Amino acid sequence: MNSIIDFHTHAFPDELAARAMRVLEKEGGIDAHLDGRVSTLLASMDRCGVEKSVVCSIATKPDQYESIISWSKKIMSDRILPFPSLHPDDPGYSDKIRRIRDEGFKGIKFHPYYQDFTIDDERVFPLYEEITKAGLLVLMHTGFDFAFDRERIADPQKILNVVARFPDLKIVTSHLGAWDDWDEVERLIAGRNIYMEISYALDLLTKERAKEIILKHPRELILFGTDSPWTGQEATLSLFLNLKLGEEMERLVLYENAARLLNSV
Repeated sequence: MNSIIDFHTHAFPDELAARAMRVLEKEGGIDAHLDGRVSTLLASMDRCGVEKSVVCSIATKPDQYESIISWSKKIMSDRILPFPSLHPDDPGYSDKIRRIRDEGFKGIKFHPYYQDFTIDDERVFPLYEEITKAGLLVLMHTGFDFAFDRERIADPQKILNVVARFPDLKIVTSHLGAWDDWDEVERLIAGRNIYMEISYALDLLTKERAKEIILKHPRELILFGTDSPWTGQEATLSLFLNLKLGEEMERLVLYENAARLLNSV
């Protein structure tokens, strides 16, 4: 097996992990595969040949920024690539985005449900402008979410609106374009110049449906992701390999596309 980059994982400080996982499992009505600690994620990576994992944080209110960036600096390594988060309502967003860049991070994570915003709302446009200037990546939760009502705040049409307004923004859409909105992904996103990572999609789609969407999209714009601890890295890898997309496509999705994108920052 060649090297693998998992572009979408989560973890928490050891002292918070148990409580955070209990709350999130209850909110989402799902059971986690890991306990939410970085050490457990690293052990999972070792088991299935994952070289690097992007670890995403979510700032649910502005005052969480400092603790997130402090912890992100602590865990950052050759194998753990944290994407810190800031809240869209943070009045100091400009300086904080630049600080994320200056501290050596590659990107920022946003989750419109947990952060209470619509991705194409003009109130977040200044953040996109600053992130574009900083040259950082954005990993955006797109589609619906287990834990929330099905509001269309991050759907494929809104993704297109953002991309049209900010063509130089390096945005990665999650969950094969938009979680549980895959008909719209195929209609509006597939084939366009938009990055998609595949986390928590292969678990819910048939093999044929997942393969259909992936093969309609530019092969250099698809990234491997698991959303660990909410899915197992080994299980997602097995589901992906079972699509039988061919050795070249597997190499691109599992490693080369992500490496090239991360190295662009």
